[in-house]
Amino acid sequence: MKRRSIILSIVIAFGFFAVIFRLADIMLLNHQWYLAKAKGQQIKKESIPVKRGIIMDRRGRELAINLDTESVYCNPAEIASPDQTAFALSHAMNRKPETILAKLSSNNKFGWIERKVSMEDAERIRGLRLKGIGFSPDIRRFYPKGSLASHIIGFVGMDNNGLEGIERKFDKYLSAQGEKIAVQRDAKGNALSEGQDKEIRGNNIVLTIDEGLQYILEKNLEEAVLQWKPASAAAIMMDPRTGELLAMASSPTFDLNNAFEVTAAQRRDRAITDCYEPGSTFKIVVGTAALEEGIVSPDSVFDCSAGYIEVGGKKVKDAHRHGVLTFKEVIQKSSNVGTIKVGLKLGREKIYSYIKKFGFAEKTGFDLPGEAPGWVKPPERWSGTSIGAISIGQEVAVTPLQVLRAYAVIANGGYLVKPHVVSEIRSPAGSVVYKAVPESKRILSEKVVATFREILKTVTEEGGTATEAAVDGNQVAGKTGTAQLMDPRTKRYSKDKYVSSFVGFVPADNPRIAMIVVFYEPKGSNYGGVVAGPVFRKIASESLSYLSVPRDDFEEKRLLLVENDGH
Repeated sequence: MKRRSIILSIVIAFGFFAVIFRLADIMLLNHQWYLAKAKGQQIKKESIPVKRGIIMDRRGRELAINLDTESVYCNPAEIASPDQTAFALSHAMNRKPETILAKLSSNNKFGWIERKVSMEDAERIRGLRLKGIGFSPDIRRFYPKGSLASHIIGFVGMDNNGLEGIERKFDKYLSAQGEKIAVQRDAKGNALSEGQDKEIRGNNIVLTIDEGLQYILEKNLEEAVLQWKPASAAAIMMDPRTGELLAMASSPTFDLNNAFEVTAAQRRDRAITDCYEPGSTFKIVVGTAALEEGIVSPDSVFDCSAGYIEVGGKKVKDAHRHGVLTFKEVIQKSSNVGTIKVGLKLGREKIYSYIKKFGFAEKTGFDLPGEAPGWVKPPERWSGTSIGAISIGQEVAVTPLQVLRAYAVIANGGYLVKPHVVSEIRSPAGSVVYKAVPESKRILSEKVVATFREILKTVTEEGGTATEAAVDGNQVAGKTGTAQLMDPRTKRYSKDKYVSSFVGFVPADNPRIAMIVVFYEPKGSNYGGVVAGPVFRKIASESLSYLSVPRDDFEEKRLLLVENDGH
């Protein structure tokens, strides 16, 4: 027993000496080395998540915001059983185990399991208390209106970098320079030091679009798409005085929160990227040029009774045969024969100069990426048939935005405006970093604009090509377009594929909105007045009501009531 006591005492004493030696080693001999190692484990430099700026409509309604979330990462070196860990994570996240296992089996010390997980998934994973699995605070971009204004707003990538639309074009304003801070954490990963709640925010952007008008435009456009089943469609609404876009949409559309689940074709903003031959809406060029140059007056007479005209050895026909027409009636009834006769009077050089005046064949300067310039051949490259074709909107390529801007010239009194969709950029503190200033230049005289506006009014009246575009209570001025598409197989104009459009402004004498509606390859009818006209009417009627614009006949009725009361 005595021997056992001695042995036990020696063991205990040796243990005490070992502990004392170890403490001396940690606290005295190698204190600085162990202190540095502890700090390396407990205190780490962590990036502060950058919150992108908010995108709002003109009334301050949020269209793009940020949501706090977390991303799950792993340290494979700390995971004893990758198979069991992968199996547990797969159940918590509803993912395939093999996908997760591949990440856990890496030789790296860090790897993402999944970025921006839902709060529910994060809580389930955290409850598993898996060694080697950690969480990093993150931010997810969220679009509360889903598909509304999707082609305008655009979307971001996994690292919140802008990829399309406003998110891409103004990425440097919406994002901010990130930084790192030292954060002390306990063994469970809980933050102990102050400063981890610091936020870095980007600038906020205020758009010119109105959420209400955007909804009205998109709703009616999609209803028409269901009816006419076109390959695609586009519509734009603008304030013709300032160039501010009030609404813009393309079909097909997509949900911004699931942008990577659709094709690139669905994400394309056709209102500014897709070029087409405009057809009769392009007659604004020859029509205003002839008036401006004094070549015609509204009452000038043109014999269109033959129903066709020969230009460069080719016959160009009218859709419907007419007799003798005044210039006013040529535009009202969209006579190709009459328009070409006007174009021949002008000559190729004059026509080309006015095409350039209206800004065709060049970008408008619109503040979204991807705008196409369109094209038109210079006069020296025109063929014998070109003067006739270009006069009626063939052998040129334009975008819907370019055509709308041209008609805004008639609406605003003769000025070519610069379209834009960003109104202001504000710092996180609220100060104005950028404010849009309307840009315009006069290209037509007031007299010509007033005359052509009166002519465009007749297009939606009895005898015109767009009576179905007329708005009850407010006069519409505009023009239809029905253009054949080129068949890539035959290299000739197709007999059954068309672009149908209507462009105009309302109220005609004091325009609040200018708008274009374009359908590519509609089924059932080809005429712009039949396909696009009714859509214009519905959108315009609802929009004028939304904006509280009084009826044109309101003042007349009021004066009549006053007069009757006086008697």
